[in-house]
Amino acid sequence: MELPRIGRRRAVQAVLAVAAAVALLLWWVLPSDGPSYPKDRVDFATGVRNGVYDTYGKRLQPYLHTDLPGVPVRLVRSEGSVDNVRRVATGKADFAIAAADAVADYDGPGAGRLRACARLYDDYMQLVVPAGSPVRSAKDLRGLRVGIGQPSSGVNLIAQRLLEAADLGEPGDVRRRTVGIDRAPEMLREGKLDAFFWSGGLPTKTIANLAETTDVKLVQLGDLVARLHAESEESAYYRQAVMPADAYPMVQGGRAVQTIAVANLLITTDRTDTGLVDRLTRTVIDSRDRIGQEVHAAQLMDLRTAVFTDPLRLHAGAERYYRSVKP
Repeated sequence: MELPRIGRRRAVQAVLAVAAAVALLLWWVLPSDGPSYPKDRVDFATGVRNGVYDTYGKRLQPYLHTDLPGVPVRLVRSEGSVDNVRRVATGKADFAIAAADAVADYDGPGAGRLRACARLYDDYMQLVVPAGSPVRSAKDLRGLRVGIGQPSSGVNLIAQRLLEAADLGEPGDVRRRTVGIDRAPEMLREGKLDAFFWSGGLPTKTIANLAETTDVKLVQLGDLVARLHAESEESAYYRQAVMPADAYPMVQGGRAVQTIAVANLLITTDRTDTGLVDRLTRTVIDSRDRIGQEVHAAQLMDLRTAVFTDPLRLHAGAERYYRSVKP
């Protein structure tokens, strides 16, 4: 027997109501896969071989592969912070790690489109010399062969400013060598360098390894903080800091070392998909403890401070993630 028209309509409405209820229940009970995102390749700029950026990128990559199914993540080595900011701003990389001072210093193409995903951890400026060296401060570097980092590295940017603050800014004051952490320790060991600057999280494994085979010491830089802050607006991103006595136990002999520190940011641009940034930021935060087992500086990243990304605004996707986990 055929149902009356009104009866058929009510039956359809009932079925639809049940379907809607089931869909709502499934939405509530089943875990969400998170926001959608494009499946294009992601280029992540890191830094020089054996540097903290390079090591951090290698440890992060497998977690990104797991949390971003279908997205090939390619790590791209670079000279460091200055190079990374330029790459991201000009579209040659999608994400990168860069120090806040390098971000503030950049005024080239695409500068206005730069955004941050998170504040990661602080880099500490480290001046390494042989244990028997007479160098007690950066002012004692006059005439010496000093590694100042590769030309487009954050190390180079800070080292040049420190030398200027130490009244060693003229070309002949210091015999500058533009080498990074991948070469500087070996050159110091072989007597081809008298000192080298490095900016990285504590401890930096390469320096710890150097200390196992060569007697070295860390030179304090705290006496230059006031002069450094007076140099430029970008120098405001440097803070007075202390390398704790246990950062390099074999080197420091139980003594803390005064120095400067600068925050590292995970950066992208406003062109990057919101869903992709949301998911990637979540992975960075969630993988902190596991990555921190090998990259100790990563352990210092904190959800409460990750949002303080001056001089950059948060990307809309990162902002959405932080709002989703806010208590």
